Amino acid sequence: MPGRSTMEAIYLLRRVMEQYRMAQQDLHLIFIDLEKAYDRVPREILWKALEKKGVRVAYIRAIQDMYDRVSTSVRTQGGESDDFPITIGLHQGSTLSPYLFTLILDVLTEQIQEIAPRCMLFADDIVLLGESREELNERLETWRRALETHGFRLSRSKSEYMECKFNKRRRVSNSEVKIGDHIIPQVTRFKYLGSVIQDDGEIEGDVNHRIQAGWMKWRKASGVLCDAKVPIKLKGKFYRTAVRPAILYGTECWAVKSQHENKVGVAEMRMLRWMCVKTRQDKIRNEAIRERVGVTPIVEKMVENRLRWFGHVERRPVDSVVRRVDQMERRQTIRGRGRPKKTIREVIKKDLEINGLDRSMVGDTIGLKDGIGNTCCDFIYKVSSLSPAKHFVIHSRKALLKGLSPAENRSIPPLKYEYFYGLLRDFPDLSFTINGGIASIDEVSCYLIVH
Repeated sequence: MPGRSTMEAIYLLRRVMEQYRMAQQDLHLIFIDLEKAYDRVPREILWKALEKKGVRVAYIRAIQDMYDRVSTSVRTQGGESDDFPITIGLHQGSTLSPYLFTLILDVLTEQIQEIAPRCMLFADDIVLLGESREELNERLETWRRALETHGFRLSRSKSEYMECKFNKRRRVSNSEVKIGDHIIPQVTRFKYLGSVIQDDGEIEGDVNHRIQAGWMKWRKASGVLCDAKVPIKLKGKFYRTAVRPAILYGTECWAVKSQHENKVGVAEMRMLRWMCVKTRQDKIRNEAIRERVGVTPIVEKMVENRLRWFGHVERRPVDSVVRRVDQMERRQTIRGRGRPKKTIREVIKKDLEINGLDRSMVGDTIGLKDGIGNTCCDFIYKVSSLSPAKHFVIHSRKALLKGLSPAENRSIPPLKYEYFYGLLRDFPDLSFTINGGIASIDEVSCYLIVH
């Protein structure tokens, strides 16, 4: 999946599971792990893959020089061994190695890759989807032959199989999912790219895992967060930077319920009260604790992340995989009794209604008259999160150019100056025009001469 983030892979997998669950159709997944993936890459295949992808000869030679006559040694309790050459594999710890590995894997499997999300690759994490065990076995055997004939090896112990039984009519299958003669163990949960995937499509396991990850980060930073000499505002900033991102990872893809929000909110309040050395017996309201620390409720940050992710998905081309997954046609079935399962799209729709947002309110270019302050930035954030709008025309009288008197500033149009660069910094994916685009001292001087 070149050019995509871990969040897109997680989103795709959760959305596919939602589609199959709504259609009441079983889904079979296998998570493939490669044994010592980086250490098994043949150098000859690496050079051929670079040539096939059209990499410049100068770059190929530079990479070859990096791998030429490489040697290493092993340090043990008895001393250090003699140097010995390394003629296979990629460099461990090199920032170039993940790109090279992805490129090699893409070249070796380009003939057997299916369109995502039927087949998803993210570095050495491979997920294959099927509607039956027999179909999954065929794909798995094809991938095994393609990779193991070139020196790689599929891990028999770490690869795992998951069966999502969304169809109420149970079909008995006597076949087993195998790699060669080895039966792949079946699991009900799997941690995929840091997010816990459940066979029933729910998120309870991932919610608990995110809370545990937050507490682990909190304990590592407890030397700062529990130090009475550290200012409380600094503790809040440290919490927002080091602890809260660990809790929020993957929440953009949650079909969250109120019970999940309460669970995450309670965990955060325990952390904040501990930082302030306060307990519930002190009878201090949560709002007072948050104001003292300077931390907004984590539930609001979850909504913000979902809307930002929704805007990212909506800005992608229509033929991109994150857009296609929403148009997947599943077999229509008669809905069973009871309330339907909540989906990610339903949660986002509710977020839009609560925040007073509507997809029909924006276009490709947005014009507004406002100061470049919090109000304007909030509006830009909401609109860009909601729609494909990428260009904003802003008429602002708060832009001042240094070196001119206030009277001279009032006599010229608003200027594209430091506020413009602030907008570019805060919204790197958007473009802005400030009142026609005066951008330099020369343009200002010309205007003053004319007038």
